[in-house]
Amino acid sequence: MSARFETEQWVGVPIEQVFLFFANPQNLPRIMPPATGTRLLRITLKPPPDGVARPAGADEIPVAGVGSEIVTSFRVVPLLPLRARWTALITEFEWNDHFADTQVKGPFKRFQHRHQLSAETQNGVAGTRVRDVINYEVGFGLIGPLAEEWFVKAQLQKTFRYRQQALLKLLQQD
Repeated sequence: MSARFETEQWVGVPIEQVFLFFANPQNLPRIMPPATGTRLLRITLKPPPDGVARPAGADEIPVAGVGSEIVTSFRVVPLLPLRARWTALITEFEWNDHFADTQVKGPFKRFQHRHQLSAETQNGVAGTRVRDVINYEVGFGLIGPLAEEWFVKAQLQKTFRYRQQALLKLLQQD
C-alpha cells in the first residue's frame, strides 16, 4: 500500500546556504534524532552539474549530485541494538531548487524523498521554504498497513520534528 508524507518549514537563511547544507551528505547524521544512532558507512559522490546557479563556496563542500550513493546505518527501534542499513541513490539534482533520493536497499519496499527548496521572504526577512515529499511503501504483506499506521507514520513525524529543530540550530551556527 502506497503512502505519502509531506512537511514544510521556513528558515530565515538564504536558499544557497540551506541547499548546500542539505546537499552535503555528511550533515545527515546531524539532523537525525540521536536515538536513531545514524551513521554514515559509505558515501560515493558524483559531482553535481555545473551551471549558472552554482553557489559560491560550493567547491569546498562535498555535494551529492545525480548518481551519488549514500549508505547509512541506524537503529530500527531507538535504544535497541538492532540496526538496519539504508542505501540511497540521488536521482535528481537542480542547484538551489531540489534534489531527490530513492532507497536502493533498506527497510522499505519503496521510498522516494524529494527535497524542494524555494526562496521566500517572511516579515521582511529573506529565507527559504524547505518542503519534503516522501512517497513510500512499507511492504511486509498484510502486516505492512498496520506497521505504517502504528509505527512508520509516527516515526516519520517524530524524525522530521527533530530535524526541523536541529536545522534551525545548525544553520544559525554555520
